[in-house]
Amino acid sequence: MLAAVALFALMDTGLKILSPHYPALQVATLRGLAALPLVLAWSLASIGVRGLLRVHWPLHLLRGALGVALMAGFVFGLRTLPLSTAYAISFVAPLLVTAMAVPILGEKVGPRRWAAIVVGLVGVLVVLRPTGQGMMTLGGLAILGAAVCYAASAITVRVLAQRDSTQAMVFWLMLMLAVGAGALSWHDWLPVQPGHWWVIAGIGVVGTLAQVLLTEAFRRGEASMIAPLEYTALVWGVLLDVALWQVLPDGMTWLGAAIIVASGLYLIKRERVRAVTPVIDS
Repeated sequence: MLAAVALFALMDTGLKILSPHYPALQVATLRGLAALPLVLAWSLASIGVRGLLRVHWPLHLLRGALGVALMAGFVFGLRTLPLSTAYAISFVAPLLVTAMAVPILGEKVGPRRWAAIVVGLVGVLVVLRPTGQGMMTLGGLAILGAAVCYAASAITVRVLAQRDSTQAMVFWLMLMLAVGAGALSWHDWLPVQPGHWWVIAGIGVVGTLAQVLLTEAFRRGEASMIAPLEYTALVWGVLLDVALWQVLPDGMTWLGAAIIVASGLYLIKRERVRAVTPVIDS
Protein backbone atom coordinates (compact mmCIF):
# COMPACT_ATOMS: atom_id res chain seq x y z
CA MET A 1 0.00 0.00 0.00
CA LEU A 2 2.85 2.37 0.79
CA ALA A 3 4.39 1.70 -2.62
CA ALA A 4 1.02 2.15 -4.33
CA VAL A 5 0.48 5.54 -2.68
CA ALA A 6 3.99 6.67 -3.67
CA LEU A 7 3.43 5.64 -7.29
CA PHE A 8 0.06 7.36 -7.43
CA ALA A 9 1.79 10.52 -6.16
CA LEU A 10 4.29 10.24 -9.03
CA MET A 11 1.42 9.80 -11.46
CA ASP A 12 -0.29 12.90 -10.08
CA THR A 13 2.99 14.78 -10.47
CA GLY A 14 2.95 13.88 -14.15
CA LEU A 15 -0.64 15.10 -14.43
CA LYS A 16 0.33 18.39 -12.77
CA ILE A 17 3.24 18.81 -15.20
CA LEU A 18 0.89 18.36 -18.15
CA SER A 19 -2.02 20.40 -16.75
CA PRO A 20 -0.78 23.91 -17.74
CA HIS A 21 -0.18 22.85 -21.35
CA TYR A 22 -3.37 20.99 -22.31
CA PRO A 23 -7.11 21.10 -21.56
CA ALA A 24 -8.09 19.06 -18.52
CA LEU A 25 -10.14 16.60 -20.58
CA GLN A 26 -7.21 16.03 -22.95
CA VAL A 27 -4.95 15.19 -20.01
CA ALA A 28 -7.63 12.79 -18.74
CA THR A 29 -7.67 11.14 -22.18
CA LEU A 30 -3.90 10.79 -22.23
CA ARG A 31 -3.98 9.24 -18.74
CA GLY A 32 -6.45 6.59 -19.92
CA LEU A 33 -4.65 5.88 -23.19
CA ALA A 34 -1.25 5.60 -21.51
CA ALA A 35 -2.44 2.96 -19.04
CA LEU A 36 -4.74 1.03 -21.37
CA PRO A 37 -2.16 -1.28 -23.05
CA LEU A 38 -0.62 -2.32 -19.74
CA VAL A 39 -3.99 -2.82 -18.05
CA LEU A 40 -5.20 -4.88 -21.01
CA ALA A 41 -2.10 -7.10 -20.87
CA TRP A 42 -2.55 -7.58 -17.11
CA SER A 43 -6.24 -8.41 -17.53
CA LEU A 44 -5.80 -10.88 -20.39
CA ALA A 45 -2.96 -12.65 -18.57
CA SER A 46 -4.97 -13.05 -15.37
CA ILE A 47 -8.65 -13.48 -16.29
CA GLY A 48 -8.82 -13.69 -20.10
CA VAL A 49 -11.27 -12.17 -22.57
CA ARG A 50 -14.34 -13.85 -21.07
CA GLY A 51 -13.67 -12.28 -17.67
CA LEU A 52 -13.58 -8.83 -19.27
CA LEU A 53 -16.83 -9.21 -21.19
CA ARG A 54 -19.08 -10.70 -18.52
CA VAL A 55 -19.70 -7.55 -16.51
CA HIS A 56 -22.58 -5.40 -15.24
CA TRP A 57 -22.62 -2.81 -18.03
CA PRO A 58 -24.92 -0.10 -16.57
CA LEU A 59 -22.77 0.38 -13.47
CA HIS A 60 -19.58 0.31 -15.55
CA LEU A 61 -20.97 3.07 -17.77
CA LEU A 62 -21.88 5.11 -14.70
CA ARG A 63 -18.42 4.58 -13.23
CA GLY A 64 -16.86 5.59 -16.54
CA ALA A 65 -18.79 8.88 -16.55
CA LEU A 66 -17.76 9.52 -12.95
CA GLY A 67 -14.16 8.70 -13.87
CA VAL A 68 -14.14 11.30 -16.66
CA ALA A 69 -15.56 13.98 -14.35
CA LEU A 70 -13.18 12.98 -11.55
CA MET A 71 -10.04 13.12 -13.68
CA ALA A 72 -11.03 16.36 -15.42
CA GLY A 73 -11.76 18.06 -12.11
CA PHE A 74 -8.57 16.80 -10.47
CA VAL A 75 -6.37 17.87 -13.39
CA PHE A 76 -8.08 21.27 -13.56
CA GLY A 77 -7.44 21.78 -9.85
CA LEU A 78 -3.78 20.80 -10.16
CA ARG A 79 -3.21 23.73 -12.51
CA THR A 80 -3.40 26.19 -9.65
CA LEU A 81 -3.04 24.18 -6.44
CA PRO A 82 -0.01 22.45 -4.92
CA LEU A 83 -0.18 18.66 -4.74
CA SER A 84 -0.30 18.78 -0.95
CA THR A 85 -3.34 21.09 -0.93
CA ALA A 86 -5.11 18.98 -3.53
CA TYR A 87 -4.48 15.86 -1.45
CA ALA A 88 -5.72 17.57 1.72
CA ILE A 89 -9.03 18.37 0.04
CA SER A 90 -9.35 14.96 -1.62
CA PHE A 91 -8.94 13.20 1.75
CA VAL A 92 -12.60 14.03 2.37
CA ALA A 93 -13.56 11.29 -0.11
CA PRO A 94 -13.63 8.42 2.47
CA LEU A 95 -15.97 10.50 4.62
CA LEU A 96 -18.25 11.07 1.63
CA VAL A 97 -18.23 7.34 0.86
CA THR A 98 -19.60 6.65 4.35
CA ALA A 99 -22.25 9.36 3.97
CA MET A 100 -23.34 8.12 0.52
CA ALA A 101 -23.52 4.51 1.68
CA VAL A 102 -26.55 5.37 3.84
CA PRO A 103 -29.07 6.34 1.13
CA ILE A 104 -27.57 4.26 -1.71
CA LEU A 105 -26.49 1.02 -0.03
CA GLY A 106 -28.78 1.18 2.99
CA GLU A 107 -25.89 1.04 5.47
CA LYS A 108 -26.49 2.30 9.00
CA VAL A 109 -24.35 5.16 10.27
CA GLY A 110 -24.67 6.18 13.90
CA PRO A 111 -24.29 9.60 15.52
CA ARG A 112 -20.56 9.23 16.18
CA ARG A 113 -19.71 8.52 12.58
CA TRP A 114 -21.99 11.32 11.37
CA ALA A 115 -20.14 13.63 13.76
CA ALA A 116 -16.81 12.48 12.26
CA ILE A 117 -18.12 13.23 8.77
CA VAL A 118 -19.19 16.74 9.79
CA VAL A 119 -15.82 17.38 11.43
CA GLY A 120 -14.06 16.23 8.26
CA LEU A 121 -16.12 18.63 6.16
CA VAL A 122 -15.17 21.41 8.56
CA GLY A 123 -11.55 20.48 7.84
CA VAL A 124 -12.20 20.96 4.13
CA LEU A 125 -13.62 24.42 4.85
CA VAL A 126 -10.47 25.24 6.81
CA VAL A 127 -8.32 24.28 3.79
CA LEU A 128 -10.52 26.19 1.33
CA ARG A 129 -11.10 29.15 3.66
CA PRO A 130 -14.38 30.34 2.05
CA THR A 131 -14.25 33.91 3.31
CA GLY A 132 -13.96 37.25 1.61
CA GLN A 133 -10.19 37.10 2.00
CA GLY A 134 -9.84 33.33 1.79
CA MET A 135 -8.45 31.10 -0.94
CA MET A 136 -11.59 29.39 -2.21
CA THR A 137 -10.89 29.10 -5.95
CA LEU A 138 -12.24 27.25 -8.94
CA GLY A 139 -9.28 24.89 -8.58
CA GLY A 140 -10.16 24.06 -4.99
CA LEU A 141 -13.81 23.52 -5.86
CA ALA A 142 -12.78 21.33 -8.79
CA ILE A 143 -10.74 19.10 -6.45
CA LEU A 144 -13.71 18.93 -4.08
CA GLY A 145 -15.96 17.96 -7.01
CA ALA A 146 -13.45 15.29 -7.99
CA ALA A 147 -13.59 13.92 -4.42
CA VAL A 148 -17.39 13.70 -4.67
CA CYS A 149 -17.07 11.79 -7.97
CA TYR A 150 -14.46 9.51 -6.40
CA ALA A 151 -16.78 8.74 -3.50
CA ALA A 152 -19.69 7.98 -5.84
CA SER A 153 -17.40 5.77 -7.93
CA ALA A 154 -16.31 3.92 -4.79
CA ILE A 155 -19.96 3.16 -4.04
CA THR A 156 -20.34 1.61 -7.50
CA VAL A 157 -17.20 -0.45 -6.86
CA ARG A 158 -18.76 -1.88 -3.69
CA VAL A 159 -21.66 -3.13 -5.80
CA LEU A 160 -19.56 -4.25 -8.78
CA ALA A 161 -17.05 -6.11 -6.59
CA GLN A 162 -19.77 -8.61 -5.70
CA ARG A 163 -19.80 -9.97 -9.25
CA ASP A 164 -17.06 -8.39 -11.44
CA SER A 165 -13.28 -8.79 -11.20
CA THR A 166 -10.86 -6.04 -10.29
CA GLN A 167 -9.21 -6.39 -13.69
CA ALA A 168 -12.50 -5.80 -15.49
CA MET A 169 -13.27 -2.76 -13.36
CA VAL A 170 -9.85 -1.20 -14.01
CA PHE A 171 -9.82 -2.04 -17.75
CA TRP A 172 -13.26 -0.65 -18.53
CA LEU A 173 -12.62 2.44 -16.43
CA MET A 174 -9.43 3.21 -18.40
CA LEU A 175 -11.14 2.52 -21.73
CA MET A 176 -14.17 4.66 -20.91
CA LEU A 177 -11.89 7.39 -19.58
CA ALA A 178 -9.92 7.42 -22.83
CA VAL A 179 -12.99 7.27 -25.09
CA GLY A 180 -15.28 9.55 -23.06
CA ALA A 181 -12.76 12.26 -22.27
CA GLY A 182 -11.35 11.96 -25.80
CA ALA A 183 -14.76 12.60 -27.37
CA LEU A 184 -15.36 15.61 -25.15
CA SER A 185 -11.90 17.11 -25.74
CA TRP A 186 -11.58 16.41 -29.46
CA HIS A 187 -12.78 19.87 -30.56
CA ASP A 188 -9.94 21.69 -28.74
CA TRP A 189 -7.25 18.98 -28.85
CA LEU A 190 -3.71 20.34 -28.82
CA PRO A 191 -0.69 18.61 -30.38
CA VAL A 192 1.39 16.82 -27.76
CA GLN A 193 4.76 18.45 -27.29
CA PRO A 194 7.70 16.07 -27.96
CA GLY A 195 9.13 16.63 -24.50
CA HIS A 196 5.91 15.44 -22.84
CA TRP A 197 5.77 11.94 -24.31
CA TRP A 198 8.03 10.59 -21.58
CA VAL A 199 5.74 12.12 -18.95
CA ILE A 200 2.70 10.45 -20.56
CA ALA A 201 4.51 7.10 -20.73
CA GLY A 202 5.52 7.44 -17.09
CA ILE A 203 1.93 8.18 -16.09
CA GLY A 204 0.83 4.97 -17.80
CA VAL A 205 3.52 2.81 -16.20
CA VAL A 206 3.38 4.10 -12.62
CA GLY A 207 -0.42 4.39 -12.69
CA THR A 208 -0.79 0.76 -13.73
CA LEU A 209 1.77 -0.50 -11.22
CA ALA A 210 0.08 1.52 -8.49
CA GLN A 211 -3.30 0.00 -9.32
CA VAL A 212 -1.88 -3.53 -9.23
CA LEU A 213 -0.16 -2.88 -5.89
CA LEU A 214 -3.32 -1.30 -4.47
CA THR A 215 -5.33 -4.36 -5.46
CA GLU A 216 -2.76 -6.69 -3.96
CA ALA A 217 -2.63 -4.66 -0.74
CA PHE A 218 -6.37 -4.99 -0.13
CA ARG A 219 -6.27 -8.65 -1.13
CA ARG A 220 -3.57 -9.50 1.41
CA GLY A 221 -4.43 -7.16 4.29
CA GLU A 222 -7.44 -6.01 6.27
CA ALA A 223 -9.03 -2.88 4.84
CA SER A 224 -9.07 -1.20 8.25
CA MET A 225 -5.31 -1.70 8.52
CA ILE A 226 -4.46 -0.78 4.93
CA ALA A 227 -6.71 2.24 4.35
CA PRO A 228 -4.95 4.64 6.82
CA LEU A 229 -1.77 4.31 4.77
CA GLU A 230 -3.49 6.33 2.02
CA TYR A 231 -2.83 9.41 4.11
CA THR A 232 0.92 9.06 3.44
CA ALA A 233 0.08 10.72 0.11
CA LEU A 234 0.27 14.04 1.94
CA VAL A 235 3.93 13.38 2.77
CA TRP A 236 4.72 12.64 -0.86
CA GLY A 237 2.74 15.70 -1.95
CA VAL A 238 4.76 17.97 0.31
CA LEU A 239 8.09 16.45 -0.77
CA LEU A 240 7.25 16.70 -4.47
CA ASP A 241 5.93 20.26 -4.08
CA VAL A 242 9.18 21.33 -2.44
CA ALA A 243 11.46 19.44 -4.85
CA LEU A 244 9.75 20.45 -8.11
CA TRP A 245 7.87 23.68 -7.42
CA GLN A 246 9.50 25.03 -4.21
CA VAL A 247 6.09 25.31 -2.52
CA LEU A 248 5.17 24.47 1.07
CA PRO A 249 1.63 24.20 2.51
CA ASP A 250 0.63 27.09 4.75
CA GLY A 251 -0.52 26.73 8.33
CA MET A 252 -4.23 26.63 7.51
CA THR A 253 -3.71 23.82 5.00
CA TRP A 254 -1.84 21.79 7.62
CA LEU A 255 -4.60 22.44 10.16
CA GLY A 256 -7.38 21.48 7.76
CA ALA A 257 -5.51 18.36 6.64
CA ALA A 258 -5.02 17.30 10.27
CA ILE A 259 -8.75 17.67 10.97
CA ILE A 260 -9.72 15.68 7.84
CA VAL A 261 -7.19 12.90 8.51
CA ALA A 262 -8.19 12.63 12.18
CA SER A 263 -11.87 12.28 11.29
CA GLY A 264 -11.01 9.73 8.60
CA LEU A 265 -8.92 7.65 10.99
CA TYR A 266 -11.77 7.74 13.50
CA LEU A 267 -14.19 6.45 10.87
CA ILE A 268 -11.80 3.64 9.95
CA LYS A 269 -11.47 2.73 13.63
CA ARG A 270 -15.25 2.64 14.05
CA GLU A 271 -15.58 0.44 10.95
CA ARG A 272 -13.10 -2.00 12.48
CA VAL A 273 -14.99 -2.05 15.78
CA ARG A 274 -18.27 -2.72 13.98
CA ALA A 275 -16.68 -5.56 12.02
CA VAL A 276 -15.66 -7.28 15.28
CA THR A 277 -18.69 -6.68 17.46
CA PRO A 278 -22.11 -5.02 17.06
CA VAL A 279 -22.01 -1.35 17.95
CA ILE A 280 -25.23 0.53 18.75
CA ASP A 281 -23.77 4.01 18.34
CA SER A 282 -21.38 3.68 15.46
